[in-house]
Amino acid sequence: MTQLVDRAQVIPAELGQRKAAGNNYKFILGGFLIIGLVVGLIVQATLSTGAYYLTVSELQERIPAIYGERVRVSGTVVEGSEDWNPQEITLRFAIQDENNAQLLIVFEGPRPDNFQRAASAIVEGELRPDGTFKADTLLLKCPSRYEEEPEEIFVRAER
Repeated sequence: MTQLVDRAQVIPAELGQRKAAGNNYKFILGGFLIIGLVVGLIVQATLSTGAYYLTVSELQERIPAIYGERVRVSGTVVEGSEDWNPQEITLRFAIQDENNAQLLIVFEGPRPDNFQRAASAIVEGELRPDGTFKADTLLLKCPSRYEEEPEEIFVRAER
């Protein structure tokens, strides 16, 4: 009987050591999985939001390979090209780059208040096979907000 009692005391001690060693491996493996997941999410977020924008000429050079891909395009708004349809909530306009290459933009959404004063635009979306660019995002830059105010010149009237 004493042998059974001695064995009963030995077995739990051995199992406790094995269990502790197994738990350490689980925590280490779990930690590596969490770190790998966080790194993967950071890389994915950086690639999806850190998009470089193309000029109109660069976009046209990549046709037809760029059809259906999500890209950003930058250009100057062509004066007089605005076509706003309030019933369909659709804004059509053209942008051009320094090489005078033009691109027709179709933006479905509310018309920005500062569109008439816009000097340049960055649009994000995809190029359609018909040559129009369907924009999901429209960013406008107004020159009046970013220019220096002119210096005031005081003229002293002589009496």
